[in-house]
Amino acid sequence: MTTGAGSGIASFIPLILIFVVFYFLLIRPQQKQAKQHQQFLNDLKSGNKVITKGGLHGTITGLTETVITLEIAQDVRVKVSRSAIAGPESSNVAAPAKAGG
Repeated sequence: MTTGAGSGIASFIPLILIFVVFYFLLIRPQQKQAKQHQQFLNDLKSGNKVITKGGLHGTITGLTETVITLEIAQDVRVKVSRSAIAGPESSNVAAPAKAGG
């Protein structure tokens, strides 16, 4: 009868190992990235250049708890939700791709 109990525990070991692998390869990095993004959103201030999830590039001109005002062109301002900010604008985004020839 002891072989039945031992094989029952042994059959769960692969499932436990799969969960551990998923945790370290998928869940933990995703939580770390979400934490970094939330910290970025909390640290926003006027003058920062950002990109929205919709693809708008702009400079922050106003902030509230939930709404950010972006200037996307001279004297053109739009209000977006704070959660719609994807990240900081990087300097190499606006560079056009060259055609090979």
